[in-house]
Amino acid sequence: MNAISNFLDINVLSFGEHTIKIYNLLLALLIFIFTKIILWLVAKLIRKRNTLNNTNTNTYAMIQISAYFFWTVAVVFMLESLSIDVKLILAGSAALLVGIGLGLQQTFNDFISGLILLFEGTTKVGDILEIDGDIVRIQEIGLRTSKTINRFDISVIIPNSLITTNKVINWSHHETKTLFTVKVGVAYGSDVDLVINTLKDCANNHPEIIKNDQTDVRFSDFGASSLDFTLLFYTRNIFAAERIKSDIRINIAKAFNQNNITVPFNQLDIHVKKEA
Repeated sequence: MNAISNFLDINVLSFGEHTIKIYNLLLALLIFIFTKIILWLVAKLIRKRNTLNNTNTNTYAMIQISAYFFWTVAVVFMLESLSIDVKLILAGSAALLVGIGLGLQQTFNDFISGLILLFEGTTKVGDILEIDGDIVRIQEIGLRTSKTINRFDISVIIPNSLITTNKVINWSHHETKTLFTVKVGVAYGSDVDLVINTLKDCANNHPEIIKNDQTDVRFSDFGASSLDFTLLFYTRNIFAAERIKSDIRINIAKAFNQNNITVPFNQLDIHVKKEA
């Protein structure tokens, strides 16, 4: 026992009046391991509770907030276990923190925005957002930034303040299904009923279209060179909407060719008036 006591009492580092012994390092390590175990148990408990209660609570947000809280407490205890007075550090660095805060206002804004996203729950992991014209899926919400992926499988890192302060469209906020449109023009003189039926068939034949909802076709306008129609359809695969639109356009082109329906191009007729 004396050998173990002597081993734990060995000085590893000394600065001023403070010394860090092997005992202090082992205590800090135990706090770290204990915190990891507590977080694992908390995450398991949150997931189990939400599963049993069949609630829509943002599990990811609750786990992240719990992790931030426990790690903050753990760091304080780890510093104390290393004989480092946290109060003295905070008091001595107050002026420095003010200067850093003035220079890192945007960073702190992102941190606060990250907490807002986690607490508010209007944006969750898995949601599909439209930000600055780009469609992205949320993969992870961090304290400062959120990790997303766009339709081209490119990872996009977005500052949290961009989501909380700008106009953002959340495609998956309310319904699992979403309405999309495909616009097409046909030549004047085309059979309107045939065009409408053809467009509906082209949409309903796609495997990712929701058949239970009525696919609709609207005669939008008399264009300069065409009769303009809008095809409306529902799908649950929001993230692949552009691919689905492309598939439907391909089906429309083939169906129009089979039914002799012409898609016109812009034309300009010039009439030359002869002088008498």
